[in-house]
Amino acid sequence: MNRTDLLTAIELALNDQWDRAHRTVQNYQDPYACWIHGVLHKIEGDEANSRYWYARAGKQFISSANHKDELQEIRRLLMNP
Repeated sequence: MNRTDLLTAIELALNDQWDRAHRTVQNYQDPYACWIHGVLHKIEGDEANSRYWYARAGKQFISSANHKDELQEIRRLLMNP
């Protein structure tokens, strides 16, 4: 896992550049990258794909969860392992 790339992907997603964020996280398979990947597909509206990535991350998919809040939580966890 490259924390810098994952943090960059989060910043891109928070700035509505989810396609660039997606290209970054798809290079990684660790739980944080999978969680980000799931959030990105949630933003896209692809619930089935999003659920897949949440499962890979070991996270529960909650359709009503705010994607920006989730991304900020992931960022917090990455910055404070």
